[in-house]
Formats: sequence, C-alpha cells, structure tokens
Amino acid sequence: MLYQIHEWQRSFLGPLSYFAQANARMLNDNSSPFAQLPGAQRMAAGYELIHRLGKDYEKPEFGIHTAVAHGQEIAVVERVALAKPFCQLKRFKRFSDDPATIDKLKNDPVVLVVAPMSGHHSTLLRDTVRTLLRDHKVYITDWVDARMVPTSEGTFGLDDYVAYVEEFIRHIGASSLHVISVCQPTVPVLAAVALMAARGEETPRSLTMMGGPIDPRRSPTSVNSLATNQPLSWFRGNVIHTVPPNYPGHGREVYPGFLQHAGFIAMNPGRHLNSHWDFYQDLLRGDLDDAESHRKFYDEYNAVLDLPAEFYLDTIEKVFQQFLLPRGLWKIGGERVDPAAIKRSALLTVEGELDDISGLGQTQAAHDLCGSIPARRREHKVIEGAGHYGIFSGRRWRETVYPQVRDFIRKFDRAGK
Repeated sequence: MLYQIHEWQRSFLGPLSYFAQANARMLNDNSSPFAQLPGAQRMAAGYELIHRLGKDYEKPEFGIHTAVAHGQEIAVVERVALAKPFCQLKRFKRFSDDPATIDKLKNDPVVLVVAPMSGHHSTLLRDTVRTLLRDHKVYITDWVDARMVPTSEGTFGLDDYVAYVEEFIRHIGASSLHVISVCQPTVPVLAAVALMAARGEETPRSLTMMGGPIDPRRSPTSVNSLATNQPLSWFRGNVIHTVPPNYPGHGREVYPGFLQHAGFIAMNPGRHLNSHWDFYQDLLRGDLDDAESHRKFYDEYNAVLDLPAEFYLDTIEKVFQQFLLPRGLWKIGGERVDPAAIKRSALLTVEGELDDISGLGQTQAAHDLCGSIPARRREHKVIEGAGHYGIFSGRRWRETVYPQVRDFIRKFDRAGK
C-alpha cells in the first residue's frame, strides 16, 4: 500500500502546489496590483518555496542543442539510435555547415557513455555529454522509468543490463568505440566486455571507468555498509513495492523512486534544509541568479525513476554482498565473467579523492582483474579534492578530469587506426 499512499499524497499536494505557484506569480508580477501590497515579496517567496516542495518533478530534458567543437559553434540533435523496453540508446548528432569543421567532426572518436541506473535519470550526466561533444561523437544509455514499462515486457535484472550493454556496443561497432561508464555501470560494462572478449568478439578500443564499485570490499563507504548490514530478505520486504494502476507498468515490482529520493535526502538532511532556506532568502533579496541555480539543481535532483526489483536486488546481492566480480564467481547464462579475457581494450580508471559513494580503490580494482591488458595500455587517476559527482560533472570535471579522459581516448583511438 505504500506506493498507493504516496500516489494519494501526490494527488493532494499537486493542486496545492499549483495554487502556490499561481499566488507566487501574482505577487511577483510588477503589473499586478497585488505585488504592491505590503509584504508581497515575502509572501511570494513563501509561496514559491511551497510550490517547489510539493510539485511533481518530471524527467528533465537533456536540452543540448548546440556545442562548441573545433572552435566552431555547431548544432546538436538528440536522436534515438536503438529503442529497447528498458532503455533507449541515444545519439547526440552534431551538424555544421562549414566543410572544414565537418571533416574534423567525421574523424572524432566515437564514445558510448553508460549512465547509471541508480535512481536519477541519465540527464544527471548532461554536463558529461555536453563536454564530450567538443571532441567526440557521443551516445548515451537513457534508462526508462520501470513504472512506465508494461509487465508484458518481462523482467529486467543485472544480467539483462549486461546483455543490453553488449547489444549497444555491437550496434555502434566495437572496433571504433570507446566506452565510458560512470558509477554503478562500471560493473556490468566490465562484465559485458569480458564476455565479448572470451567469445572472441571485438571489444572497444578503450574503457574508462569512473567512480564505480568494481570491488566494494576496498574502502567501504556508508552506501556499502547499508548493503552488507542487512540480509537480502530485508531489502525485498522493506523497499520493494508494486506499481499502482495509474501507470503503464501496473503490477510490476520496483524499488520506487520516491523511496530512493528519501534515502538521498536522509544522507544529509541538514544540507538540503539549509539549501531551501537559502533559496527563500535569495528570493527575498532578489538574488535571481542564485535562486535559478537552486531551481536547476533540484529540478534534476528531485526527478527520480523506479528501478526494476530484479535489477536492484541482483545488484545488492551480486555486487555488494557476494562480490562475485572480483572473486571470479559471476556466471551469466553459464559463461563465467573473466575480465582477464580482455586484451585489446585500453583501460583508464578515475576516482575522486573524497568520493563517499565508491571509496578509493574500488574502481582501481579493475586493473587487478584485467591483468591481460599490457601495463602500457592502462592508467589510473585520482582526482584531488573531488567527491563522487565532481569526477563527471562541474568545473573539476571540465577543467581537470575531462582533458585527461580526452587525451587517453585520443591516444588509443589513433593506435587503433
């Protein structure tokens, strides 16, 4: 009933949120006589805060329509390259009317960004994609909210995620591809490429793995502790719920987005409370830039998606409780996942010094597992002062991490030609 109770709460807060939004606009509009009332600005700020606390946050758009590549501003069009029930493979196609720029765009490396299926939408990597578009042809996995997938499409577990990654690599073409995995997908990406290598298939030219739990036994964080301190039955009994009738996925078992969001907030409630109070103060002071930054951040942060129950429970069990990948015990469809089978792909691992989600050494563990890749084709980077999000988003990503990722990809893109 918890999911249904949440829907009742949402249906109650929706009208209240719209009412608060209308009042905020009425009291903020200089052409409105109500804006001239004493205390109008304070009331408008309060109403907007109520609106944002009660509104329903839909999936944001990537909204990337232009980029700067090779010194020229170019147009970008978002396309669906391959549609699957639980994921859309999207491409950000770049266009220019300058012949010299077109020639350079054609020769840029091809990159597949494998986004995490861990609560937030793939748009969380908007900054990652926008930066990569400077020098690369970019694809990304855009995972579908499980509540929107009819039960007729079947279940989706961690092994299915691995199969999706394999299919996307084959669709794009492994021989000219570079794969970047961010956080959670480092594990299924390494598994997918290992299986392809063991079968004698072509593998990507390079693998870049950023802040992921390859071996969560190293420097365990509070996230790791949560997964290991409770038995799998606890997770099934406490966080798995059934999608209610008002969604296409009615009857599907999921880990609901609203529960994940509550968990995100619970990790640091004081910071979020202070952020909302600062937003209210910014509105009172008329600091529109800071207020807009708050809106943009929480429009993304508060937009969450449901995870298929099978995928979530598989991840808890296989990745965080049994450590099947680093122990060499993971089998998919009867095939053992052996990263040592990877020989052709170059490997770059990136960790944040202050990462409190995937601790130091968890991603670096990929080097121990991929022992057949020559040392000259492997690199490891620790980004000083960076937390989890800083290695793929924000100023530190753009100015410190990205140049190293770009140069690594270029190095092994040329080597493969």
